Amino acid sequence: MSRPLRSRTARHRVPVVVVTGIDDAAVDAAALSLQLGHPRAVTVRHTIDVERQVLTRVVSDLTGVLEREEIELEHACVTCAIREDIVPTLERLAADGRWAAVVACLPLAAEARQVCRVLGRAPRDAPHVSVSAVMAALDGETVAHDLLGDDLLDERDLATSFEDRRGVGEVATAMVEYADVVCLTDEPRPDELDLVRALARPGAAIVCDPSRLDAETAASGLHQHATVESWVAQVRRGALPPVHGSGAWRLDLSSDRPFHPARLQDSVALLGGGRHRSRGCFWLPTRPTDVCAWEGAGGQVSVGCTERWGRGERLTRITVIGLCDDDCRAEVVEAFHRCLLTDDEVARLGTHWNDAWDGLEPWLGPIGDSR
Repeated sequence: MSRPLRSRTARHRVPVVVVTGIDDAAVDAAALSLQLGHPRAVTVRHTIDVERQVLTRVVSDLTGVLEREEIELEHACVTCAIREDIVPTLERLAADGRWAAVVACLPLAAEARQVCRVLGRAPRDAPHVSVSAVMAALDGETVAHDLLGDDLLDERDLATSFEDRRGVGEVATAMVEYADVVCLTDEPRPDELDLVRALARPGAAIVCDPSRLDAETAASGLHQHATVESWVAQVRRGALPPVHGSGAWRLDLSSDRPFHPARLQDSVALLGGGRHRSRGCFWLPTRPTDVCAWEGAGGQVSVGCTERWGRGERLTRITVIGLCDDDCRAEVVEAFHRCLLTDDEVARLGTHWNDAWDGLEPWLGPIGDSR
């Protein structure tokens, strides 16, 4: 009897559940629940010691700790850790054949999209690995402050490198937005739960008790990379789903016009300040070919040039999400429209300026670098 030929490149891919968070207890609770719910799984936990420039890896299953190793890094940062040990370890464990799933707990404050994008760009580097779910594990009692507060990572000893000046809110909200499952250690207030739902991707599961996590479902293939990337994209063109519940609000501010560089600098505190999450894209008449990214949370904003517009229509669109006890919506809307070029400016100056300097060089780099 003849048998069908099997490609030499065809391999069994082991599902990997990637767990992210900013709190040890929340990550440990989620990982333990997943391990108990999937007895044939192995768990790997990475931590970064920035001061010592050391990455620690601990591998365990239901039989106990299988390995514990410290790896010295040339630069103690998440990018180095992913390249030098996290992805190689996931491939090694998946290819071993002893386990049916891998639970991968990333270093605190490390984002899953970094791992997912590395695996997406170079699938041959981990041919036995398939990301089945991304989970954001957060403390339910402090979730609103973690998402919208003004703490910095280094103030909580969570920085992933000496140069890491990100805010806790920027990191935590990005984790929720990228997650297939959001796991909270406790049931938060109803308005705080509305906030999590407003941030999360449509269809993402929100679980308010780690013991109720469904490990088999998480390992079944919840993660759809293209869908998740579309939700977290800086340039979003489609309509957004409605915000359910009465505890959170969303503004979807959009225009085909660019921001005026000087007025943007004058209004950035109003547009990005306060206890809300804001993200999106904008463009400038001084840099008409550049997509400028906007990322903000808890009163802190990061901007930068990430890509070129290409053939797509230029767009200025920033979405803002907050709690209903923060009545700042009118000021945010006014600040957004004040930043846009006026009819008179478009008529007199156009939307492509030849200025050599616009005042945004400290954040966006010299204008000449983008032309």
